[in-house]
Amino acid sequence: MNSLIKLELARALRNRKFLIFSVLYPSVLFLLIAGKADSVTKVDGTGLTIPTYMMVSMASFGALTAVLMGNSERIAKERESGWVRQLRLTTLPGRGYVLAKTASAAVVSLPSIVIVFVVAAAVKHVRLDAWQWLALTGAIWAGSLVFAALGVAIGYLATGDAVRPITMIIYFGLSMLGGLWMPATTFPQWLQNIAKWLPTHAYAALGQAIEQSQAPHAKDIAILAVFFALFAGGAAWLYRKDTLKA
Repeated sequence: MNSLIKLELARALRNRKFLIFSVLYPSVLFLLIAGKADSVTKVDGTGLTIPTYMMVSMASFGALTAVLMGNSERIAKERESGWVRQLRLTTLPGRGYVLAKTASAAVVSLPSIVIVFVVAAAVKHVRLDAWQWLALTGAIWAGSLVFAALGVAIGYLATGDAVRPITMIIYFGLSMLGGLWMPATTFPQWLQNIAKWLPTHAYAALGQAIEQSQAPHAKDIAILAVFFALFAGGAAWLYRKDTLKA
């Protein structure tokens, strides 16, 4: 299993196009959205300035990009190429394959988080205590496991041709409706009511609570836990189903 994890890490780091997209894209979006915002105006209902609010949103978006886009397409293509079938002939347990995919995605997601933080601090002068920077990094990185599980599930659900459009619809839908691209407080009330129950909204809320020196809300943690159980359970069921077909 360790050998497969090393192989997956090497493959992830060699994929320069994906690295540029997942690592730099969130920082570019942050500058486009918060670049002209001042450091005084606050987002309604949050107590955070626009740069501070969007920093967490874009860091979360970057982690989401790395673990969701990377896992789903790679797994679907490996299923079609027969690579997954070959691995089943070895002593590698199913959880080892999933763990290797999650580990490689996590390696890519961490730089995307850190670069957004560096850009926000250097360009928009976002200032936080040391413990907040560390807590933000840990919370956003750990929370990305929810979407890593979703990526695995999509990879086993969709074919190689269909995986990209399915992933993109889910990816952009969760990002926009969850308030990662713009504050959910700007949505109509009925849409805000929906957004509050999405995992992306709860995901960003973890970081926003830390920025306000508060403990994450129990509701947000519960939402993420429930979605992780659903996504991981779905991925496990789809994996077993795919194994029976082989």
